[in-house]
Amino acid sequence: MELEFITATLFNLGVNLIYTFLALLIGILSLIAIDKKLLKHVDIESELKSGNIAVAIFASTILLFIAIIISFGLKG
Repeated sequence: MELEFITATLFNLGVNLIYTFLALLIGILSLIAIDKKLLKHVDIESELKSGNIAVAIFASTILLFIAIIISFGLKG
């Protein structure tokens, strides 16, 4: 009984870690794609390095919306 519980817990942990890394990868790639395709005149990376707070809030909002979309897609 205890061994089955541990293996089931480790399996669930592994699946959740895979989903987490997959969602993180998709979110970062989506942010890069949005930066390259939609925001051609604004370089998010250089603006973040110069300390622009508005761009940081904008980028985090995009990542939040992408995370919501990905979570609904992974639930099935």
